[in-house]
Amino acid sequence: MKVAVYYSQKDIRVEDTPIPSVGEDEALVEMKACGVCGSDLMDWYLESRAPLVLGHEPAGTIVKKGSKVKGFDVGDRVFVHHHVACLKCHYCLHGDYTLCKQFHETNIKPGGFTEYFKVPAPNLQLDTLRIPDNLSFEEATLIEPVGCCLRAIKKCNMKAGDSVAVIGAGATGLIHTALSKIYEAEKTIVSDLFDFRLNASKRFGADVLVNPEKDDLVKVVEAETDGRGVDVAVVTAPSIEAYRTGIKICRRGGKLCVFAPTAPGRYLQLSPKELFFTEIQLIPSYSTSHLETKEALELIASGRLDAKSLITHRFKLAETAEAFKTALESKESLKVIVSNE
Repeated sequence: MKVAVYYSQKDIRVEDTPIPSVGEDEALVEMKACGVCGSDLMDWYLESRAPLVLGHEPAGTIVKKGSKVKGFDVGDRVFVHHHVACLKCHYCLHGDYTLCKQFHETNIKPGGFTEYFKVPAPNLQLDTLRIPDNLSFEEATLIEPVGCCLRAIKKCNMKAGDSVAVIGAGATGLIHTALSKIYEAEKTIVSDLFDFRLNASKRFGADVLVNPEKDDLVKVVEAETDGRGVDVAVVTAPSIEAYRTGIKICRRGGKLCVFAPTAPGRYLQLSPKELFFTEIQLIPSYSTSHLETKEALELIASGRLDAKSLITHRFKLAETAEAFKTALESKESLKVIVSNE
């Protein structure tokens, strides 16, 4: 079968490898579509593991299953989450599923950018979801990123009447924007350096648009919140400057969501005194769990979140290198999809 192998950010090769064999409690899925995630573009995060097959937002059709597999049949259209927790360890019992040791060990094999991938038993049992007939494979690839954003918003306890700022209007920034309105935020302010993305954020519910190269986000937020600052600031841009600004625009007692990692060796200087007296909360949110993926599927399938509008570019598996180049360099890309149809 064909696989897209990542050697570096700008060196992705389509190669041949055997189709994975399937155990008695596993399944084989034919990939139909898989999204390119922002983490797929972080060389510093991937270089020590290369070469490897990326792709953790896959949707496809079950073409083979083991003799002990129950609840799924050949021909089922499915979304498969690439990580699942054990539900038994200390972290899981405290609801910290993404910190579970098993969470990082349960991977689809060899990855999503391939013709076929194997679904291990834990993933199949806990977080493989049937795709409704009204949902395309492309839309189903958004289940994982929407789940990630849902988890972040829940951790920040976003609620009706909140003022929200989203720094970075890429795909996840737009998902956060849409979710803020689903959670009935009173005002959502979106900031990005590219007007294309800012204009796209209007379609997802943004009330105020700010290009920081043209306007001062801190002053805009002050004007829009009677000088208080926002209740929740979500930073989806992997930038120290974005985090500095995020702190500045939070109200006293507000929450800053750490949604994007920065490269190693980059640090944000904070004063414990200022945190103490302002009570601003820093809330990191990494990945998603089996709880949010189910809710994400419902939001997308019901039409409450327009996942299809996030997709700007589509490539075949043989064009995976071009897909990565577009996601990395294009100023008019949001979600890039690789398909095997």
